Amino acid sequence: MCGIVGLLIKNETMRDKLGELMVPMLIGMGERGPDSAGVAVYAEPLANGDRKYSLYAGKHNINWTTFAQDFPKTNDLQFNEKHAILTSSLPPEVVKPWIKQHYPQLHILSAGIAIDLYKDEGQPASLAQRYDFKSLKGSHVVAHTRMATESAVTPAHAHPFTAGEDFCLVHNGSLSNHHSLRRRLEHQGIHFETDNDTEAACRFLEWRMREGDDLKTAIQKGFDELDGFYTFLMGTANQLALVRDAFACKPAVVAETDDYVAIASEFRSLSHLPNIQDANLYEPAPEEIYLWTA
Repeated sequence: MCGIVGLLIKNETMRDKLGELMVPMLIGMGERGPDSAGVAVYAEPLANGDRKYSLYAGKHNINWTTFAQDFPKTNDLQFNEKHAILTSSLPPEVVKPWIKQHYPQLHILSAGIAIDLYKDEGQPASLAQRYDFKSLKGSHVVAHTRMATESAVTPAHAHPFTAGEDFCLVHNGSLSNHHSLRRRLEHQGIHFETDNDTEAACRFLEWRMREGDDLKTAIQKGFDELDGFYTFLMGTANQLALVRDAFACKPAVVAETDDYVAIASEFRSLSHLPNIQDANLYEPAPEEIYLWTA
């Protein structure tokens, strides 16, 4: 079943409250996805060539202080239990092999100039408390609560999925052709980390953007290539995008005001938002691309 959540803050004075506004939205989708949850938050992009890397230790115990000392160029390391955000001027093609060699127990959840990503097994409410999601600040957020139907319940299978830099995707639905799509992408040299159908969609769209498409064009091509039922919510460093398949059987509702754009699988996750009574509320149309810029 799964639940999707998205929030883009137009009013810059409200961006310090991004997490505070988002957490009730995430908890409101807890019954749709009690297995695991995840949040990708986009903050002010880093300058001077720095990148952020979201790291997850899984069931392993990591001494993050020692990791920061071992890493070749640590500009900053913020950590909370099993998650950490590493800031470094080193590019992914250097960071990923180094971590694989020296800390193979660590997973790189995301990389980019703006994105921080957290995901784990468990009830959304408990994860929000454990990782202090209320304190998150930024321009927009993409979040998900998962009820597994076609692959294992693990942090790796939780959403959001990422590919490339600063791109993430969450999904409510099921794709029927993800195995054939995966084989096509593997022939392009693209590596997969799970057997989840959502990962195939995420990597397909990011591949199209690496080939030169903008996000809207990549999604448009996805209408021809992605077979199944889906509501996709996507984030980039400065955009939020929403799309439903031709049958639009997976629910979504959007609320827009002068201050924000909010998206959820059900209205109850939007009901607490400020001035929601004055919002423009609507159900997204099938195969129509909705795109907002932060």
